[in-house]
Amino acid sequence: MATRKTRIICISDTHNQTPRLPAGDVLIHAGDLTNQGSYSELEKTVRWLEGTDFEAKIVIAGNHEITLDAPFHAARAGKFKWSEPQDPAKCRQLLTSSPSITYLENSHAKIYLTSPLGPRTCFKVFGSPYSRGQRGWAFQYWDGGDAEKLWRGIDADADVVVVHAPAYGHVDKGNANERTGCEVLGRRLGVVRPRMFVCGHIHGARGVERVRWKERMVDGEDTELVEDVEYWTDPGKGNKKMSLLDLTSKSGRALENDTGALPRHEVPYSLRDVFRGADTESEGPQPDAISSSLETSALDDNEALWRRKRGGAVQHSDVGCGEVDAHSEVASAGSGKAETAMINAAFLGPRIAGKAMEFNKPIVVDIDLPVWHFAASS
Repeated sequence: MATRKTRIICISDTHNQTPRLPAGDVLIHAGDLTNQGSYSELEKTVRWLEGTDFEAKIVIAGNHEITLDAPFHAARAGKFKWSEPQDPAKCRQLLTSSPSITYLENSHAKIYLTSPLGPRTCFKVFGSPYSRGQRGWAFQYWDGGDAEKLWRGIDADADVVVVHAPAYGHVDKGNANERTGCEVLGRRLGVVRPRMFVCGHIHGARGVERVRWKERMVDGEDTELVEDVEYWTDPGKGNKKMSLLDLTSKSGRALENDTGALPRHEVPYSLRDVFRGADTESEGPQPDAISSSLETSALDDNEALWRRKRGGAVQHSDVGCGEVDAHSEVASAGSGKAETAMINAAFLGPRIAGKAMEFNKPIVVDIDLPVWHFAASS
C-alpha cells in the first residue's frame, strides 16, 4: 500500500484566540473553541477557521461550547452570563453549514485530500466533544456505563481519534500532577489503536506520548495495554521553530501502525467528478458540492454521502455510529497496529487565578498516510 507524507496541524483550547497557524494539509481542532459558546464567539471562531488554508478542517466542540449541547443549555443556561439570549440551533448551524469545516459530534468521516499539489492521501477520523466531569459544563459524563456506551462507538478501523479530553494515563496530568483522563477511553484506544489520538482539555498536559501497545488486546480485558511510552521533546520550545512531531519513514522513526489495504483506499470511479470538481468560490456558507447525476451512485455504507469541501477535500460522512463488528475488533488488534501518537494540543497554558499565563504553539504532525486511488472503471 502506497503512503505519502501528510502534514496535520493540531490545536485545542483556543478559547476565543485566533492564532496564526503553520501551513499544512489538514487542521484538527480538539474543542474549547470559545469560553461559553455564544453565537458571537462561535461566529468569530468559525470565521477564523474558514479563513485558514487547509484542504480539510476537522473540528469538535468541548465542554465550553455550552450552546452546542442543547439539552445542557436548556437546563443550565441561567447559570452563565449572556449578553443576549442564545439560540442553540443557530449556533450549531455556524459549524454544520460551513463549506470548509468537517464538524464531528460522536461521529466518523472519511477524508480524501484531492489537490493535485497535495499528498492525495486519505484517513478515517472519529470525533467527540465529551469529557469526564460532573455535568457542570457541556458534553460531560460521569457514570462508567455512559462512558462504555460512548467510547464503544469508536470504529475499530479509525485512523485518527479526536476527543476533547484525554484518556487516563496519557497526556492527562493537570496542575496538581494528578491523572484526570478517562480509563474507559484508554481501554478502547488499546483496542482501536489509531495512528493518532488528539485531545486537549487539560491545559497543563500539552505534549505528545508515543505509545507502543502489547501484541494483542481484546476489549474488556482487565490487563495492562501498554508495552512502552516514549515522551516527546518539543523542538519548538523557547525558540522560533515549529513544534514538530515527525512520524514519517524519512525521519527514520516511522510510526508503526500499518492497517494494510482497506476498501476505503479505493474510490468508486463514478465519483471522479466529485473528486476532480472545482472548489466553491462564493462567499458565505454554501451547500456541499455534489453532482445531482451522481447522487444515487454516491450513496453507500448505510446512506453515507460524499461531499466536496471548499478546501478541496472530499468528505464521506457516516450517519451516526452503528454497532461494532466483532470481526473488525479482532483485526484491529493485529501486529501492524503497534503504536499510537497521543497528542494533547492545548493552545492555552495552565490557568493561574483563572487566567492562562502562556500560549503554546500548535503541534505540527508529519505522518505517512495511505494514498487513495480510483477503482477501475466498469
